[in-house]
Amino acid sequence: MFKNRWVQSLVILILVFALILLMSLTSFIFDPLLKYVSAVAVPIIGAGVLYYVTNPIVSLFEKLRINRIIAILLVFLLLISLIALFVLFIFPHAQKQFTNLVDNIPKMVDAALKFINQFQTNQFVIPEQIDDAIQNFMNNIQTYLENVMSYLFGFIGQVITVVTSIVMIPFFLFFMLKDGHKLVPFITQILDEKKAKNVRSLLKKIDITLTGFIQGQLLVSFILGILLFIGYWIIGLNYALTLALFGMLMNVIPFLGPFIAVTPALIVGAFQSPAMFFWVAVITLIAQQIESNFISPNVMGRVLSLHPLTVITVILAAGSIAGFLGILFAVPFYAVIKTIVVHFYNTYKESKASKEAAS
Repeated sequence: MFKNRWVQSLVILILVFALILLMSLTSFIFDPLLKYVSAVAVPIIGAGVLYYVTNPIVSLFEKLRINRIIAILLVFLLLISLIALFVLFIFPHAQKQFTNLVDNIPKMVDAALKFINQFQTNQFVIPEQIDDAIQNFMNNIQTYLENVMSYLFGFIGQVITVVTSIVMIPFFLFFMLKDGHKLVPFITQILDEKKAKNVRSLLKKIDITLTGFIQGQLLVSFILGILLFIGYWIIGLNYALTLALFGMLMNVIPFLGPFIAVTPALIVGAFQSPAMFFWVAVITLIAQQIESNFISPNVMGRVLSLHPLTVITVILAAGSIAGFLGILFAVPFYAVIKTIVVHFYNTYKESKASKEAAS
């Protein structure tokens, strides 16, 4: 009976649920471990992302017969130079625009309220449900703003914690670049040759998946940010640099990012003039079409092979479970899990085919 595949699957499922139940009952054992993991998660993830961006440059320097340590130091020097250029030439303008935007938010809110009041005054027949909703919004606008500010202060506290963790990223990155190539031999040294070959193949596939996603998504977001800035600057949109940088950051999130990125630009354009709202929509549409039809296919290719509906579902589920971080890392995590499952499934099919051929 236990040779039946469905019975084996049922037993595995029962064991998994039993393991989950046991872990929930002994959560006091895992709490310190989870706190430790959460403490080091930010520097490890940040260093990991930078590793996939900078490792090809280190490898290029090595091909030019430059010592790996010196190559790593040259990469750090390059990163410091890029950060310095950003701080000296881009950050001051972006900060000034952001400050002006924040200062103008109350004026924008007042303008919106005046428009609503004017709309209500000039309309003789308004559905009762809509009128109640408008009245409720106007009566509680102050409460909404206070809640937003409270959320922002909480967010600032989280940012301070993250900034503290970011200080550790260079140290993690250095050792990842220095010893990252030793990981696979270290893992496979205790395995026999057949299993070691299988593990090396799996790790290589995972590496290809993460490389394709991280390098591709960052490059696509960078190019799209430049396109948005050029477009916003041409049409004369206020706060063009800040809105383009926001769009660049949000486009790191697959599929949903572009919709989040365009929202502030459309709002600013609508308050600037109706024509500006139209031109912002046109610029954003053109930039997104260039990105989706020319940049992403050539940069990311078909490395991930994920259906858009699957990606959206995964992002929404991860967002409800882990918030913004879940949204940000849902797709690469899912892509890695898919790579592992497909690999073991193919290994199982190959093993079964070999047994049938032998018999």
